[in-house]
Amino acid sequence: MMPTRRVPLFLLACGSFNPITNQHMRLFELARDHMNSTGQYQVVGGIVSPVSDGYGKQGLVLAKHRIAMAKLALQSSNWVTVDEWESQQPDWTETVVTMRYHYGRILKEFEQSTGMHNSSSRNTTPLSTSGPSLQLKLLCGADFLNTFKFPGLWRDDHVEEVVGRFGLVCVSRGGLQPEQTVHELDTLFGHRQNIFLVREWVRNETSATEVRRALRRGVSVKYLIPDSVIEYIYKHNLYTKDSEKINEGRVLRPLKKQVQQPVKSLDD
Repeated sequence: MMPTRRVPLFLLACGSFNPITNQHMRLFELARDHMNSTGQYQVVGGIVSPVSDGYGKQGLVLAKHRIAMAKLALQSSNWVTVDEWESQQPDWTETVVTMRYHYGRILKEFEQSTGMHNSSSRNTTPLSTSGPSLQLKLLCGADFLNTFKFPGLWRDDHVEEVVGRFGLVCVSRGGLQPEQTVHELDTLFGHRQNIFLVREWVRNETSATEVRRALRRGVSVKYLIPDSVIEYIYKHNLYTKDSEKINEGRVLRPLKKQVQQPVKSLDD
């Protein structure tokens, strides 16, 4: 009897990565193990997509630095890569737009490739060559899932497309309860079969915010972020008291842009 063929899956993580931490990278490993264990998917790639400078978040250092740090951190990964497209956009890009871009790109590359090897040597189940095409899902932490609750931060049609067309892989974080968020929001609940909740039993509460605070205060961040990233930060004098004032008092770009733009159909 032939083994069940799995759907090839890419995981996309969007965010500030200001700076990238060991926890950010750990999300990919947890998500890959979980999705492979379903027997339906095989994760073949991961993408880190840092947000552009236009995001407007306080303390956000230049994208060129966040890209460089992410690349240094992921040198040891043979399946997660850093993509610069979103970071190079002159304005903040909606998550769903970034997902459309990457899905189109990887679908074209995947269809053109032949004999694409499995990214995980622990799983030798063959990939699907017929039937469902590859998929792209948004990888996030439970804190990201909570942003769907914030009024004005997400457009309803964008939430519908993210969870309905693509899907989510959400890793638990701290005391947050992603199951409750899915239960409370009708759109998420309606697409709950396309939302995969991953429990992290070995808890790691590292946050980029706390890393920046420690750096400003001259406290060690060793083992919270890769040594190569620490060296880069000191070399370029990042995350100082002055850098934390970047975008101070500025309204987060998504909150302004969502008000300015009329709602468009998913085909636009």
